[in-house]
Amino acid sequence: MPHERRIFGTQGEERAVRFLEGKGWRVLARQQRTPFGEIDLVCLDAGCLVFVEVKARRTARFGPPQAAITPVKFRHMVAAARAYAAMRGWHGPWRLDVVAILHGAGGGERITHFPAIDSPAAC
Repeated sequence: MPHERRIFGTQGEERAVRFLEGKGWRVLARQQRTPFGEIDLVCLDAGCLVFVEVKARRTARFGPPQAAITPVKFRHMVAAARAYAAMRGWHGPWRLDVVAILHGAGGGERITHFPAIDSPAAC
């Protein structure tokens, strides 16, 4: 990944961390590699392990950030989460969330949290 894009992605993850910690979550890990891809953030929310995909965009020209979660990307997210949980011996509940960050023209940003994208009945 080109250096500028990597920096932008890392800054987005940092914003997501502040946002989630502001909700009382505990961030356990960042940029965790698995055989199925990288997990941006691994968090704990009231006893539930939450795997967070962070998507940030400078503009909505090509759609909102969450539009980047394609069916293929979703399958990779599920496989990576399962692998991480197995590697860590986690037997409790877990779910997948997305934090979408869209930068506005005036320098502001909008953060949208999409909890439990894998199941409406998730923890």
